Amino acid sequence: MLFNLFKSKPPETPEHPSIEVGWSLLDFPATVIWDDPEPYSRKPAPGSPSPQKSDATLPKDQQDLNYDGRYFVIKAPIDMHLRFFVDPNGRPNIQNMDGERSSVRDHFLNQLIQMTAPNEWRHPERPMIQVITPYIFLADAPVYINQFPPFMDYPQSPLPGLLMDGRFPIDVWPRQLMWAFEWYDIKSEINIKRGDPWFYVYFETTDPHSEIHLVESEITPEVKKYITSINGVSNYVKQTYSLFNTARRRRPEKLVFPK
Repeated sequence: MLFNLFKSKPPETPEHPSIEVGWSLLDFPATVIWDDPEPYSRKPAPGSPSPQKSDATLPKDQQDLNYDGRYFVIKAPIDMHLRFFVDPNGRPNIQNMDGERSSVRDHFLNQLIQMTAPNEWRHPERPMIQVITPYIFLADAPVYINQFPPFMDYPQSPLPGLLMDGRFPIDVWPRQLMWAFEWYDIKSEINIKRGDPWFYVYFETTDPHSEIHLVESEITPEVKKYITSINGVSNYVKQTYSLFNTARRRRPEKLVFPK
């Protein structure tokens, strides 16, 4: 029921108009494996005798600010059962622990999950891996997207490290999301199942009382050209936020085109 409520446009008031946020999947192989973002819904703790209403579990000030309604869940697209190892040549590597039983062929898993160069790790003994996703979010009003680990869900297998958070303005800087992970405990395996909560996106607006209306958006040729102009700039400059004003000047008049 909660999901259906977010599929339709929420009520708004003149003082607190709803904010439309578009989402889309960019060109990517097998995009059908990537689920639609889902509004976050609080779940009872494992072993809880009965579920509780979401509002009842929140402090009053969070209820007023629609805390849950600004979080959306991105689910894992594939099974990932991974082990870190160093090969005979001293190079860090990843092993698919499911082997021949894996639902993903090794060739495609290696294309999807990449280990960053050791000189880019934050710590020499903590590898970093990343998955570039096809998800992109856009807005025509000032909106910041925040990417968080799924800290409000109960994982079956706690991850041996940290998901790298991110925050940027999607009305100016709509770029593909990335799942970047710092492998803190390299003796433990990563074990994520397809459909598990993978990460959250949280939308931050100038009016904290405004509702977020998430819609699937069409990527027009003009919008695609704008997105392409942003992609990969971190390969050329370190402080990408210094380019926000330039991007704002070159931004098309409209980015969100609901399907």
